[in-house]
Amino acid sequence: IGVSGGIDSAISAVMCCRAIGGEKVHGFTLTTSVTRPEDIRDASDLCRMLGMHHDIISIEPVLSAYRQLPGYVDTPYLLGNLMARTRMVILYYHANRDGFLVCGTSNRTEYLLGYCTKFGDSAADIQPFLHLYKTDIFEYAREIGIPENIVKKIPSAGLWAGQSDEAEIGFSYSVIDTALRSLEKNRWKSENEVEEKILSLVMKNSHKRLPPPNLMGTC
Repeated sequence: IGVSGGIDSAISAVMCCRAIGGEKVHGFTLTTSVTRPEDIRDASDLCRMLGMHHDIISIEPVLSAYRQLPGYVDTPYLLGNLMARTRMVILYYHANRDGFLVCGTSNRTEYLLGYCTKFGDSAADIQPFLHLYKTDIFEYAREIGIPENIVKKIPSAGLWAGQSDEAEIGFSYSVIDTALRSLEKNRWKSENEVEEKILSLVMKNSHKRLPPPNLMGTC
């Protein structure tokens, strides 16, 4: 499991350790030049508290290699996707090597919005709380004893300095989850402008929730 120092990966780590024991869980904190020291500290403290294995590995050498590609373009969006996919490659390498499964950290809000990188943070062998909205995550975290400094942290994928999930999406998680619950209840028919905007994100990124199409019948 990738342990970032954030709330989602903390919950996944707790679930894994309670299910099979911390000695059978391996956490990786995969850092870049924009990773905050406090996130590394929080990840380390959490893994120590849970009794799980923990490694801190910089992915900067890999990102530097990408920059040598012909035609490489460096934008926050493109680099952020490279970071997410590189981290998942490293997790799967260790899982393949040691005969482990990769545990995901996705919640229902981000899954429905498509707020993730395809074949990056959305990839996993198991997703233990894909049924929980982000606002549920905060409540659940306190119930299972996640340290308060992690619970209160501003949600961020840590893809660039100062990045915030809510600022990037354009709505608070409270507003998003209220809209998503209403949309699901009303069979995905929007009733106001906010719901319409949230629905447009759900529809735009639906490809992230679907398997690749089978084109055998068209050949």
